[in-house]
Amino acid sequence: NKKLLLRLKQKADDLTIYAAAHGYNTEYCFMADMRIESGKNRFFVYNIKKDSVEMAGLVAHGCGRTNSEEIQFSNTANSLCTSLGKYKIGGSYMGKFGLAFKLYGLDTTNDNAFNRAVVLHAHSCVPNEETYPIPICQSWGCPTVAPAFLTVLKTYINNSEKPVLLDVYY
Repeated sequence: NKKLLLRLKQKADDLTIYAAAHGYNTEYCFMADMRIESGKNRFFVYNIKKDSVEMAGLVAHGCGRTNSEEIQFSNTANSLCTSLGKYKIGGSYMGKFGLAFKLYGLDTTNDNAFNRAVVLHAHSCVPNEETYPIPICQSWGCPTVAPAFLTVLKTYINNSEKPVLLDVYY
């Protein structure tokens, strides 16, 4: 879809400028376009140098506390919602769902992420392949990917000399 690729490119351009100005990785970044349906690939590893998507995978969004079918976003504790904005991907640890990476919100829309324990992690409910039109599972606010996809993301994160940026947008 040309429109989605244009949005992705615009976000990558913005992240490139931000990364260079603030000491983040300027070779690649991660982006999650929450406007794309959850059964489609919407988490992207973007190669800034080549100006291209290196890989894509599924990512769950927060379920929220209401019974709405519409995706909701919030930065509030216990909202169970995804928070939009740029994140610094921090150190890894072994959590409730195995390997996880701490996330530090860099915008007013997600600056409570660390306190909310919003992290990048995997869960077996997220499949490796697209399921659209069937949506995938939801999280409690964390960007949650398939275990095999997190293994690949871990390589990017661990091989980077500078912190990697993740932008979650709608």
